[in-house]
Amino acid sequence: MNTRKIIHVDMDAFYASVEQRDNRDLRGKPVIVGGTPKQRGVVAACSYEARKFGIHSAMATATALRLCPQAVVVTPDFRKYEEASSQIHGVFHEYTDKVEPLSLDEAYLDVTDNKLGIKSATHIAKEIKEKIYERTHLTASAGVSYCKFLAKIASGFKKPDGLTVVTPDRAQNFIDKLPVGAFYGVGKVTEKHMHNLGIRTGLDLRKKSLEFLKENFGGSGEWFYNLARGIDDTPVITEWERKSVGREETYPEDIIDMDEIKSYLEELCFQVEKDMRDEDKKGRTITLKVKYFDFVSITRSVTINRRIQSGALIYKYILELLPKTLAGKKKIRLLGVSMHGFEEIPKKIKKDQLELPFK
Repeated sequence: MNTRKIIHVDMDAFYASVEQRDNRDLRGKPVIVGGTPKQRGVVAACSYEARKFGIHSAMATATALRLCPQAVVVTPDFRKYEEASSQIHGVFHEYTDKVEPLSLDEAYLDVTDNKLGIKSATHIAKEIKEKIYERTHLTASAGVSYCKFLAKIASGFKKPDGLTVVTPDRAQNFIDKLPVGAFYGVGKVTEKHMHNLGIRTGLDLRKKSLEFLKENFGGSGEWFYNLARGIDDTPVITEWERKSVGREETYPEDIIDMDEIKSYLEELCFQVEKDMRDEDKKGRTITLKVKYFDFVSITRSVTINRRIQSGALIYKYILELLPKTLAGKKKIRLLGVSMHGFEEIPKKIKKDQLELPFK
């Protein structure tokens, strides 16, 4: 069997770079793309100039501005980002249709058998980076290897505008030096647990037996055991099935009035219906998410015996879940509604066919 050739492409500070590209006044300055402090917004992305101050995505914008008061806050313009992303993905598909998009600015490509018959994945990665820059004036970083795990880690090694190749003969030495926090499936809690067990690097992980890892990490033990040896056969998945459809909203001011809460929830339910109709999906599990003023977040769910799509019917079940929260008693900053447990709608059913809200 031929060794796979996998490329992971990750755009550099994508949202912020698009804003700097389109506005000369932002170039060379710390840029934050996200909501304003008045809206209690968070950082969606930031430029490399801003990262030097310790700013990162998902940080509260107010906190980011305390770290860097001179930073410029820009409201996200997803139309522009989607347009740039479309151009970038157009480049990918010139080489292969085995593309697994992870987001607007990130994707895996399997170029083992590519459209142009180019044998060198490194050569393809260089061409892709060059074409992306020619067409969008944005830089990308790329990682090349024989598996997704190593390609993704490699793409982050020489950012921005980097290219790192991990060949099979270099892989084990590369993995041995990695901090365990870089491994797939290792979050903050797992990383701390590993550190407590004396596992800090890929080499430390590789020294542990399969039995030891299963005992301490359950079903993930075998996964970590294989990754430490550079074994990752997960394919590049070209068709991704959404596991849920949801909408949520953070409000500029805390809400506690029940009529207001119900009004917002009804609006979210019909937004979810629209999204489900666009994707021809129905779901059985309805979930209500509530984040209170003190950032405590809770969810309440119900699974029914038939799959639904109607916003009115979703709203009916959301109202049944609402008394299981502190709505009306404790101030709320965020509400969310989502659907799970999907089933594609048979094509013979018309899109405009509605379920009756009540039976």
